[in-house]
Amino acid sequence: MRHGWSIGGCVGLYEWWCKATKKGDKRKYYWIYVERNGGRNEIRADLVKTIRSHYDRLERIAEDVKRLGYKGAAQILSAKLPQTAESRSGDLGEILAVELVEEEVDLRVPVCRLRYKDGRNVVMRGDDFIGVGYKGADKRLWLLKGEAKSNKVLSKKTVTSAREVLNRDNGRCTPASLLFVADRLLESNDRHDNLLGRSLRDEGDMKSLCADCIDHMLFTVSGNGPHASLKEDLDAVGTNCNHYVVKSTS
Repeated sequence: MRHGWSIGGCVGLYEWWCKATKKGDKRKYYWIYVERNGGRNEIRADLVKTIRSHYDRLERIAEDVKRLGYKGAAQILSAKLPQTAESRSGDLGEILAVELVEEEVDLRVPVCRLRYKDGRNVVMRGDDFIGVGYKGADKRLWLLKGEAKSNKVLSKKTVTSAREVLNRDNGRCTPASLLFVADRLLESNDRHDNLLGRSLRDEGDMKSLCADCIDHMLFTVSGNGPHASLKEDLDAVGTNCNHYVVKSTS
């Protein structure tokens, strides 16, 4: 199992759960994940643990169990979990997208936004997820701006809407979202997190990062197969940065 900076703490969640078909050309990546027969049973326990961890730290949940018992701890956690179908679907899409980034893209998603929601059924504003890290021989700061969509049936309208969000702010991470991540890292007790937070805070102010160091990911999860609009969307984008279009079917 993977721990450390990982939010969910699971290695190979998608590897065990889904069969992947990956295509890539000139900085454009089209990935399709289809649930394996029996795959959900293979990862059920890890998936439940991962979902919990996106709403609260696992060690904090364990402390609640020790002090209050399972019933008391469950009541505390349930107060954070969304109750409406729409909110649950939206949160799940974001959780699965974050786990995919850390498993397949080799970037950190160091802050779990769902722990900071104003209300359990409230949709948070800003970028759905931001991946961060350092790449290249010169260890340049690298970002990934992500948009997650979870629908019973994926449509062209949903894909178009997601791309519009990714293109906002000239394709850069929303300043408020970037500063939110930076501030959380600066509050960490880890020196490396602090340094990364400082870099992100400077980027939020100066916007000095080259466009080719800001990747985009459009992540979708739905019950229907890959919609033609996904491939059309990917074909239409440029190659100034890495573009990931992901379709997950369950």
